[in-house]
Amino acid sequence: MKKNIETFEELCTFADYSFVEELNSDPEAKQNGDNKSSREVFSGHYVNVEPTPIKEPIYISHSKNFFKELGFNETLLKEDDFIKMFSADTSKLPETIKNKTWATGYALSIYGTEYYAQCPFQTGNGYGDGRAISIFEAVLNNKRWEFQLKGAGRTPYCRGADGRAVLRSSIREFLAQEHMHSLGIPTSRSLTLFTSKKEQVLRPWFRKESYSRDPEVMIEEDVAITTRVASSFIRVGQLELFGRRARKHEHKDALKELEQLVLHLIKREYSETIDGNLKLEEKVLLLAKQFQNRLTSLVANWIRVGYCQGNFNSDNCAAGGFTLDYGPFGFIEMFDPNYQPWTGGGMHFSFFNQPQAAQKNFKSFCSALKPLIISNLESINELEKIENDFPKIMQSKIEKIWASKLGLTKFDFELFNELINLMIETKVDYTIFFRELSNIPKDITELENSFYKTSFKNENIEISWNKWLEKWNSQLNINSQEEKEELSKQMKLINPKYTLREWILVPAYKEAEQGDYNLVNELQEIMTNPYKEQTKEIEKRYYSKKPSEFFGIAGVSHVSCSS
Repeated sequence: MKKNIETFEELCTFADYSFVEELNSDPEAKQNGDNKSSREVFSGHYVNVEPTPIKEPIYISHSKNFFKELGFNETLLKEDDFIKMFSADTSKLPETIKNKTWATGYALSIYGTEYYAQCPFQTGNGYGDGRAISIFEAVLNNKRWEFQLKGAGRTPYCRGADGRAVLRSSIREFLAQEHMHSLGIPTSRSLTLFTSKKEQVLRPWFRKESYSRDPEVMIEEDVAITTRVASSFIRVGQLELFGRRARKHEHKDALKELEQLVLHLIKREYSETIDGNLKLEEKVLLLAKQFQNRLTSLVANWIRVGYCQGNFNSDNCAAGGFTLDYGPFGFIEMFDPNYQPWTGGGMHFSFFNQPQAAQKNFKSFCSALKPLIISNLESINELEKIENDFPKIMQSKIEKIWASKLGLTKFDFELFNELINLMIETKVDYTIFFRELSNIPKDITELENSFYKTSFKNENIEISWNKWLEKWNSQLNINSQEEKEELSKQMKLINPKYTLREWILVPAYKEAEQGDYNLVNELQEIMTNPYKEQTKEIEKRYYSKKPSEFFGIAGVSHVSCSS
């Protein structure tokens, strides 16, 4: 029976801090005072740091679905102590858990290349949670959750920044996480969203209706805090940090701390499938296999729904195999295999290159594990075999995803290749095209709604499309109207009707800046039902192609990493 938590006091009784109780704190933390100044952190798995509350927090929204899942009664939202906790004020936390708030370090690898120079100390010991602070860990309805505030102020890893998040980016992340969950894709979750009119920060951004690829001005924006929740927040980059330290023997406990973190990861994310009684080498190999399985499935599903991570560094890759860190993400609109929403991202993190980026992150993951099994040649060889199997497994899952999007039982490369070329040539809307295809059309006119240009009226294009549709229909093996309806129904569970398009998000955060949060809440309702047919009014507003006036516009067609 689900427990219904009605009061803040009751919520606190569920606290269970495995991360800080089982792992090591930074031994230099006490002598560094409040730990809110940028500094090198040489050892330990975390630094205790107190969040910096925002002034006079204003409630914007919470995830109704996630509240139900956790067993949270909405009466919690009326409690001052609950509001304080999730707007970064820990003054009302019980003494038993008051000082158990923490930030973690990690390493930086971009597309498989280790980086040190971007660290202000040139050592890699300055990377980590610059503005994300974990504030609560609990077992709720038999599942462990970690609650992390994003935008909760400075930590030792802030590298000189202010540690705040702004309203614009917080709304994007708040809505995106719950949307992704509703799409059926593993992700961190959204709990609450608060802002303040009493505190603003400067951020680089674009001029109005600019086509610039780079931010042009500094703008003043309201701060905000969103609470994201996950089974853990251990990243590939986090394992890398400890793997590098062990590899280079940076301190006497480096190898031990790597082992502790890996075992903690297994306990938090893989305990149901990895037996705790196995030898370390066996656990490491099973971990690699299972993370590979999760990561390949995750990225294949990103492509299924048209999601592009934008900045898929190893530190933005959750070791639990779910979507994490909604910074410069985007949902593709006009189909382009090279789609990249982030101006600083490059083609290596573009839409169709995400499988290769995932492979690079998996390589970094395996590299971090190697110091634990370096003395066992057989285990090293097995780990390298697992690592080398990644492209084959990734390709297999990608092919299954494309087959499912097309309603086929088996992937057909020739049919797929013809389709991709037609989609590029005709300039189709990715989401709308596959949703309309789910109606199983026999004629090109039935796909017209998804085309940005009327080039399909070109006779050659029309002939090519109708030939493709004929070939595709022949492979569906439909023998009756009932079979057609059933296949259409199944395809509509694969191909969403609604995705969180940037041009839809912009009005929501613009109105929120003026204190109107209705559109934020409306979008939450719509985007948590992405496969369902909704009202004609909603369909007209949100099941539509990107308006021509937004093409190329900075902050709509592309975004910076400013947040």
